Amino acid sequence: MVCTEVIGIALLDGNLSSIMTGMSWTVYILRCADDTLYTGITNDLEQRLVKHADGTGAKYTKGRGPFEVIYTEPQPDRSAASRRELAIKGLSKNEKLELTARFAR
Repeated sequence: MVCTEVIGIALLDGNLSSIMTGMSWTVYILRCADDTLYTGITNDLEQRLVKHADGTGAKYTKGRGPFEVIYTEPQPDRSAASRRELAIKGLSKNEKLELTARFAR
């Protein structure tokens, strides 16, 4: 597994564009510097990561960087992404880590 840092955010696969192709929305999980997890959705992951890095991405992530993208999941539209985000947010931290472990393989 290759980890590349882009704008202060570590990407497990090192290739941001590879997770942006084919679908218009992405569900993602960040590992914050304090070892907490943040789940969100976006239609522009690169720009959203910039916002998280500069402290304007989400109230929760402000001051919790640097971040590591540990999971991404493409979705066909905002509605599907929102439903999946809600489902992931309903998981325990351990269940989220299990999900991300499958992604990293």
